[in-house]
Amino acid sequence: MSSNSYGNFFRLTSFGESHGPALGVVIDGVLPGLELSTEDIQKELDRRKPGQSIYVSPRHEADCVEILSGVYDGKTTGAPIALLIRNTDARPQDYEHLKEKFRPGRGEFAWFLKYGIHDPRGGGRLSGRETAARVAAGALAKKLLEKRGVGIVACTSQIGEVKAYRFEEDFIERNPLRCADPDAAEQMEKLVENVRDAGDSIGGIVDIKIRNVPAGWGDPVFGKLDARLAAAMLSIGGVKAVGFGKGFEFATMRGSQANDQFADSFKFETNNAGGISGGFSTGDEICMQIAVKATPTIGIEQTGIDVNGVTVKLPGWGRHDPVLCPRIVPVAEAMAALALADAMLAHDALLGHEADIEELRYAIDAVDERIMRAVNERMGLVRQIGACKRNSGLDVIDGERESELIAKWREFSGSLALDIDFAEKLLDLLIEQARKEQ
Repeated sequence: MSSNSYGNFFRLTSFGESHGPALGVVIDGVLPGLELSTEDIQKELDRRKPGQSIYVSPRHEADCVEILSGVYDGKTTGAPIALLIRNTDARPQDYEHLKEKFRPGRGEFAWFLKYGIHDPRGGGRLSGRETAARVAAGALAKKLLEKRGVGIVACTSQIGEVKAYRFEEDFIERNPLRCADPDAAEQMEKLVENVRDAGDSIGGIVDIKIRNVPAGWGDPVFGKLDARLAAAMLSIGGVKAVGFGKGFEFATMRGSQANDQFADSFKFETNNAGGISGGFSTGDEICMQIAVKATPTIGIEQTGIDVNGVTVKLPGWGRHDPVLCPRIVPVAEAMAALALADAMLAHDALLGHEADIEELRYAIDAVDERIMRAVNERMGLVRQIGACKRNSGLDVIDGERESELIAKWREFSGSLALDIDFAEKLLDLLIEQARKEQ
């Protein structure tokens, strides 16, 4: 099923199930030379993993990422990057009693209707655990976007009827519900504790803020930036609605209220549109909201159905999150990053990209590193040649060979429009070093 792949220019394919041996993702489209370590990915996975607090699933997974390919000596090579996350606390045997039964509010029933088969082990591919692969891939997309100055931050803005009114960014990761309002966070914690103690679950809203996206990202008409971002968010299990800017408030606003009036210097007085107009980024902060439903797995008896269509009573059971919002925060950031990275590369492919000085310096550093590696490789070959010369009793200095090299370098540098004198000086240095090595 090609639906397990996402993106056109920055493309990923995820695999694995909730209670299988592992999950993972293969990412194609990552440019060579991007610095990448397991720590870059792990810090994002640690934000998503279960067992972090009493407000999330008690399942214990370390979610340790393994980089299998596409990275050498701490930098991407341009080859596909394969990431693996092994399941260490899977309990497939716990789901034997559900092999022929379907729980309400979950996707296994619809999967069964479509394919005639389903994975009862915690929902298989439909489990929220699948998002670990997305967060791992999103870590790469974030690093790519950071080079353009793009930043993404998400937070829990509402749980049940409790809403956040303040935004203190540095507080988000300091509380287990990832709320940016200290006062609201305290109320949210009490609400979630009451819901959890009752064996139930509750929904909420997650806000996403995206900063420093240049104007013009997005493509008409089916590749609009808001359409890309909305599709990315709605691909997350449990997300049932997406809004931009004023979102659903637009339904009650008049045009005179909704329109962002222009100010000087190509700016707007307001940002009701949420940083996207006509499907293109405007340069303003992109503001999104996603509505997250309550976790369907609860500790209360519910009415399900079996494969024969007979209703059955299912006791409350299972390890589950009483509220999904805090763990969806890093997932939402990851999906936003993946959508934006793809849109950025699409924009660059169509219109090109005028790099700023920092990007150009980064590119020069990458070239310099390749030069040094090539010189190191050349010296290794030189030493082997030296050994051959000594074994054969040949002189270190080979004037005929050096003359041939000079002629080749002059010809090659001319074809590249390089300064011939500079090329000869560089070759002289290499020859001098080669004599020392031999």
